Amino acid sequence: MSSHVPNAPLRTAVVGTGSIARSSHLPALRKLAAEGEVEVVAAVDVDGPAVRAFAEEFGIPQAPTDLDAMLAEVRPDLVVLCTPPAVHREQAVAALAAGAWVWCEKPPCPSLADYDAVEAAEQGDGAGPYASVVFQHRFGSGARHVRALLRGGALGRPLVAHCQTTWYRDQAYYAVPWRGRWVTEGGGPAMGHGIHQTDLLLDLMGPWSEVRGMAARLVHDVETEDVSTALVRFSDGAVATLVNSVLSPDEVSRIRIDCELATVELTHLYGYRNADWRITPAPGVPEETAAAWRDFGADEPSSHQAQLRVLVDDIKSGRRHSTSGAGGRRTLELITALYKSAFTGTTVRAGDIGPGDPYYTELHGGAPGWAPAATREEEVQA
Repeated sequence: MSSHVPNAPLRTAVVGTGSIARSSHLPALRKLAAEGEVEVVAAVDVDGPAVRAFAEEFGIPQAPTDLDAMLAEVRPDLVVLCTPPAVHREQAVAALAAGAWVWCEKPPCPSLADYDAVEAAEQGDGAGPYASVVFQHRFGSGARHVRALLRGGALGRPLVAHCQTTWYRDQAYYAVPWRGRWVTEGGGPAMGHGIHQTDLLLDLMGPWSEVRGMAARLVHDVETEDVSTALVRFSDGAVATLVNSVLSPDEVSRIRIDCELATVELTHLYGYRNADWRITPAPGVPEETAAAWRDFGADEPSSHQAQLRVLVDDIKSGRRHSTSGAGGRRTLELITALYKSAFTGTTVRAGDIGPGDPYYTELHGGAPGWAPAATREEEVQA
C-alpha cells in the first residue's frame, strides 16, 4: 500500500516524456505543485537524453530510464502514464504493485482483457491505490452543470442524442510507423480520437445497453478504420448516433442531447468552455427556468488540470475516482462493442464481450480484412 502522508503533496512520477506529457500533463502538475497538492519527483523514459533534457527543463530531480528501478527507489504516490497504449497494462500493473496510484493517458489500454488485468492488480477496497484514465472532458464546469441538470431530472428524460468527432488527419500523419496499427495505436478514430466525446456522452447519458456499428477504410492505407458510425441504445431507452472520422476537413467535436424539456448542445474541437454549450428550452418552458439552466457559473475549461485537481482530492480523501474501475471500463466496452458489431454485422449488447470472445483480447477480433496479416496467418496455420 502507498505510504503517502495525509495532506502532504502527492509525490508524482511522469512516465513518458513526449508531446502529451509536455503540453498537457506538466502544466497541470506544475499548477497543482504550486498549490502544494503534488510534487513531481521523477520523470522516466527509455530515451536517456530525452528524459534528462525533460527533467532539466521542468526542474525534476530524477530522470531514470528504468521504470521498475524508479518505482523501487523513489516509491512515488502517483504515477502518470504518458506512454503509448501498448505498454499501459505492464506499466500500470507495475506501478500498482509498488503501491502507487495511476493516472493513464487515453486510450487506457488496447483491450478489455488488458483493462481487467490492471483493475485486478489494484490494492485495497476501491479507495486505492487504483488506476484511472485521462478523460478530462468530464471535468469542465460545462459538463458538471449539464450532468447535474440531467441527473436531477430538470430537463426531463433524455430521448435522442448525437455524438460526433469528425477530424482531419492527412497522409503525413499516418506516415508515422506506429499510427494506424492495432498493436501500437489500439484502434482507429473510434478508439484514438473519438474516445473523449464517447466518454462524455456516456457520462451524461448513463449506461448503454446495445450498439450497432459500421466501420470503413475510405482514404488511408492503415490496418484500422478511418471512419466509423454507430447506433447506440441506452438502458433508459434513449437512442443515439455516434460518428468518428479522420476524413473531415471541417473539424468539429459535438454532442447534442434532446430531452423532453430542452436540447443541450456542445460544439468545440479539442476542449470546451462554458460558452461552447447551448441550452434551447422546449415551447412552454418559463423564461426564468431556462435562464437558470443557462447559468453555468464560474468557467472552468475542460483540461487535464481540471481532472487532476479532482483526482488528487479523491486520492487524498480515500474516494474512488470516477474514471477508474467500472467508471473507465464502460467507455472502452462500448468502443469494443462498436468494433465487434462493425466487423461481424451483429448487434452487441453490454456485457456480451468477456473472456473467450476474440474481441475481449484484441479490438479487431481476428476479423477477415481487419486483423493484421500476421494474426490471420497464425489462424490459418492453427
